[in-house]
Amino acid sequence: MTATLDHINLTVRDFREAVEWYGRVFGFELVEEGVQDGVTWGVIRSGSSMLCIYEYGDSSFEAGKPRREAGFHAINHFALRIEDVETWLKTLEREKLEVLYGGKVEWPHSDAWYVTDPTGWEIEVVHWRGGIAFG
Repeated sequence: MTATLDHINLTVRDFREAVEWYGRVFGFELVEEGVQDGVTWGVIRSGSSMLCIYEYGDSSFEAGKPRREAGFHAINHFALRIEDVETWLKTLEREKLEVLYGGKVEWPHSDAWYVTDPTGWEIEVVHWRGGIAFG
């Protein structure tokens, strides 16, 4: 059996802001939305990648290192793969996105840019040089 990641479920500060930001930056489109227990939620999709987002505007945000230091498990970031570096670099400039860790990080087989969404979730934007390869 092989499993494929279907979606990541995130809480966001502002549902509409998140839908618009992921649309502008990564080409995500809203494909499903509703309200459950008074909470606005939706699914956004770009190709086969999906995020399910729930609006919890009054929640505080702590991810990654602060959660680990407090003794909780945490997701440090999630990654979105790109094919067109030139378009990505133009998007960085147009959206005035801050790239964390001093800029592009060069891994053995890929290049990565780490950015945050409006809520604060860290996203690794990865470009595999010559396709996905290890070893």
